[in-house]
Amino acid sequence: MHRRALAALAGIVLLAAGCLGGNASPTSPSVPSPVGSSPAATATPSSVPSPASSSLTPTASPSTVPFDPTAVSITLEPYAVVPGSPLAITAPRDGSGRLLVATKLGQIRIVRDGALDPQPMLDIADLVSGGYEQGLLGIAVHPAFPDDPRIVVDYTNVDGDTVVASYRLDPADPDRLDPASAVTILTVDQPFANHNGGAVAFGPDGYLYIALGDGGGGGDPLETGERLDTLLGKILRVDIDAAGSGDAAYATPADNPFVGVPGARPEIWLTGLRNPWRMAFDRATGDLWMGDVGQDLWEEVDVARAGVGGLDFGWDRMEGAHCFEPATGCRTAGLTLPVAEYGRDLGCTIIGGAVYRGAAQPLLAGGYIFGDYCSGRLWAIPATAGGPVDPVRVGTAASGLAGFGEDEAGELYAANMDGAISRVVARSR
Repeated sequence: MHRRALAALAGIVLLAAGCLGGNASPTSPSVPSPVGSSPAATATPSSVPSPASSSLTPTASPSTVPFDPTAVSITLEPYAVVPGSPLAITAPRDGSGRLLVATKLGQIRIVRDGALDPQPMLDIADLVSGGYEQGLLGIAVHPAFPDDPRIVVDYTNVDGDTVVASYRLDPADPDRLDPASAVTILTVDQPFANHNGGAVAFGPDGYLYIALGDGGGGGDPLETGERLDTLLGKILRVDIDAAGSGDAAYATPADNPFVGVPGARPEIWLTGLRNPWRMAFDRATGDLWMGDVGQDLWEEVDVARAGVGGLDFGWDRMEGAHCFEPATGCRTAGLTLPVAEYGRDLGCTIIGGAVYRGAAQPLLAGGYIFGDYCSGRLWAIPATAGGPVDPVRVGTAASGLAGFGEDEAGELYAANMDGAISRVVARSR
């Protein structure tokens, strides 16, 4: 009951702020330290190995023409309407032309040529807590689909905890997933109802990457961001095609950077994140792009270049490229700072997007497109940016922008909480 009470309090206070990402610090009871007899492992120079690299296979070719965001204007053209507050968009690479849309209230819906299939592909609403920042938050299609007919989802269950699970296609209907085929890959206790993360994606290496926020509560009260003994505040990397030890539904890749580090969770790939609830791989380079929601002042874009793990993005020492705790004089050695950031005068919650690698919008080739939930501002930066760079505003979406996703051809779409699914279209300016 203590954890649920904290969650309810956090939800009430943050809902009053009016933003999905939680841009206010709740006044909550003191939070006890995690149970454990040994000191918590932290991402310090003495404990963090050199960034790990893994072999990746890109699925598209990068553009040879440099992306210029100052030459582009983006509009969102209506494509479909999906009920239930759509949050995440993906597509199987099976030639079917389907978009798969995950809704906050617990369904996966199919959109084909702008038309909504009247029947859900999957309905797990009875398993999902859809309040506040919770819900069915992420979806990823196995890279060998449909030969491997699994689709992975990330949701908060009725107890408020994160569940990552896979479902298989119904053998009798390729537009339906079999609810009885569910396999729980991972369950993570969530101390608050915000900062759940929620993005899932398969990397070009075939492994599953899972984004988890710091557990919420405002200001990282559990100090999870850089601690290595917790999965909160991290990007995980696991192998769901290999048997794990005991009852585990996954194995840990041997080249994960914290394998063998005393006190560290070996699943961790990246650390020091607050709420990276939207992430995407660049299908041409294998780089992993993340939008990490800020605390009070700064929203940030982070990138882990292809195959590089073990990076620390600094939360809660840093908010964006600025000291947070302490407010001045924080130690930045060993941290990976954002490639771009914007202040809270321009929005409240970053919505991470994707690097455009399609063919229909050549003006966008090689650009990372992202936006803000509250202000609806749309920005772009070159995917080659080494950072820091100033994001260039390229358009405006309606308030409630919740996610971006690619179709099979690499064309970009946006989801809004009001149900709108839109096509991202570029024009010269």
